[in-house]
Amino acid sequence: MPSRPAEGAATRTGNLRRYDVRLSPSQHSVLPMQSLAGESVVVIGAGVGGLSTACYLADAGADVRVIEKNEQLGGRASRLERDGFRFDMGPSWYLMPDVFERFFDTFDRTPSDYYGLTHLDPHYRIFFKDGDQVDVTPDLERTKDVFEEYEDGAGEALERYLEKSKENYEVGMEHFVYEDRSRLRDYLDLDVARQARGLSLLGSMQGHVEDYFEHPKLQQIMQYTLVFLGGSPKNTPALYNLMSHVDFNLGVWYPEDGIGGVIDGIADLGRELGVEYETNRPATQIKGREGAFVVETPEGPLRPDLVVSNADYPHTDQELLSPERQGYDADYWESRTYAPSAFLLYLGIEGDVDELAHHTLVLPTDWNEHFDQIFEEPAWPDDPAYYCCVPSETDDDVAPDGHSALFVLVPIAPGLEDTPENREQYRETILDDLSENTGTDLRGRIVLEEQFSIEDFADRYNSYDGTALGLAHTLRQTALFRPPHRSKRVDGLYITGGDTTPGIGVPMCLISGELTAEKVLEDHG
Repeated sequence: MPSRPAEGAATRTGNLRRYDVRLSPSQHSVLPMQSLAGESVVVIGAGVGGLSTACYLADAGADVRVIEKNEQLGGRASRLERDGFRFDMGPSWYLMPDVFERFFDTFDRTPSDYYGLTHLDPHYRIFFKDGDQVDVTPDLERTKDVFEEYEDGAGEALERYLEKSKENYEVGMEHFVYEDRSRLRDYLDLDVARQARGLSLLGSMQGHVEDYFEHPKLQQIMQYTLVFLGGSPKNTPALYNLMSHVDFNLGVWYPEDGIGGVIDGIADLGRELGVEYETNRPATQIKGREGAFVVETPEGPLRPDLVVSNADYPHTDQELLSPERQGYDADYWESRTYAPSAFLLYLGIEGDVDELAHHTLVLPTDWNEHFDQIFEEPAWPDDPAYYCCVPSETDDDVAPDGHSALFVLVPIAPGLEDTPENREQYRETILDDLSENTGTDLRGRIVLEEQFSIEDFADRYNSYDGTALGLAHTLRQTALFRPPHRSKRVDGLYITGGDTTPGIGVPMCLISGELTAEKVLEDHG
């Protein structure tokens, strides 16, 4: 096991400061003290949910093998490395550091045993397309002053909003995220009613934010985190104002070697616990049941006692299981609301892009049209809102000397026609928009370019309609309304990852691994 710094210690590796944050007893993960010794488990898919589940099951004594269809671990949190440039292909924000602390603490480790963290300042920069620029920093007083510039009393309103957000976060995480209330009867008791009292359970984020702020730009600043949940202000429950506590109070961090470094850390922990990993080995069918499974692969069958699938839920249900074993029919999956897909440009740039921060958002002054073109009338957005990540602003190792690593992500509707002509046209649109609205002219300086969009998500990750994230967090797809961790028809088959509870995002998928392991231990420990 790696050596650990003394409690409260901080060490420095290059320009990255390592933080060792200790948890109170109530924050520690508590799994049933049961053993899975003698049980063999195959985990299909090495996304964050699969890697997390594998660690918990191996720690409980199971013989765990993770198989992954692609050439590297991480699922959507893959890396792209070309010609001295390195990009996180998917998630790039390190949020909710308490979740990572809790995860590693379960195994008597800390994140600092595996990677360092840098607190970003600014957390992110916003360019509005009318010329305004806003930096959201770790200094709340500075941010309150910025809010006051747009609306009298908005600084005090921000404080009140964040107090509510913190309350929702603390109660929501303890009683509704780490506790998997996947059945209606789980909500029909006095304790749940008591804990839920005061939470923003009903209504939309749009209505909730409007209760605090009138200025549309301030509303956008408070709502941008919905991108991480795959929703829009109109269809995401107000409960998710808890994300503002994550953003403003817990902070935005950069992990050593990016999110890929976090994946390396989780995988290394798994190896220490006895997990075996095998890449380039896709599962093609799941047969059998508890104690007598057959997982078909091109390299031959695997015969575990139990199976956990971290493949996207619709793919597991519709493609890996025979029709009589499927938990849902095709109409069910067709009727779901899916998070956006994305058009991504991974760019190696000669010189600096100093106008951009590590995390930068470029927003139209009215972004309703963009959301409508994702959820209401799907089309390539006419006036896109988009995100830029420049990890080379923080990490010198992601680009050659004298160069910058930059990727641009435009949320778009899943299932759109994704042709080379569409991509080329949209590439030109984004390069023009960057130059006009941020002052960053990339033409003539691009030395490396890779694109990734709807068809790539569908092909690489078996994602439904090429969604980048999975099932969106609408009111009808939150908590007990998401598909369960236990297969509905196959004993001994479990599902983990962002399509089930608690939902989308790296921290949520870490927790999904814990919840899935709890189900396995309840049934077989």
